[in-house]
Amino acid sequence: MRMLAQEEETDDVEVTWEDQQRINNFSKLNTRLRAIEAKLEGLKQEKEALDDLSTELELADEDEPVMYKIGESFFNLSHSGAMKRLESDQESISSQIAALATSAEECETTMKELKVVLYAKFGKAINLDE
Repeated sequence: MRMLAQEEETDDVEVTWEDQQRINNFSKLNTRLRAIEAKLEGLKQEKEALDDLSTELELADEDEPVMYKIGESFFNLSHSGAMKRLESDQESISSQIAALATSAEECETTMKELKVVLYAKFGKAINLDE
């Protein structure tokens, strides 16, 4: 922490109820965005693992059953059944990633709009950057 220089000091700006609601909304969006980003990272890692599995299944013997993890359990599936299940899982992960990316963009857009309004009113008296 440091003391503000004389030129950095601002006049006391009254925080209205609407301003406080904007600040609260920004905080909620920021928290939601961090959660979405963490979930996105996990899904991207899972998608990468599924892509690696796809490569491995292409090289596997088609006559041998495949141990495929569904939830917390492993099941013996035929090679073709495992490939179908894998394609389904990849599509599901891709759609989840797309939905989360859209949500993250919406949060960022709203946060940018709120930043403009709040910085215009409070200037350096408020810090909305990480």
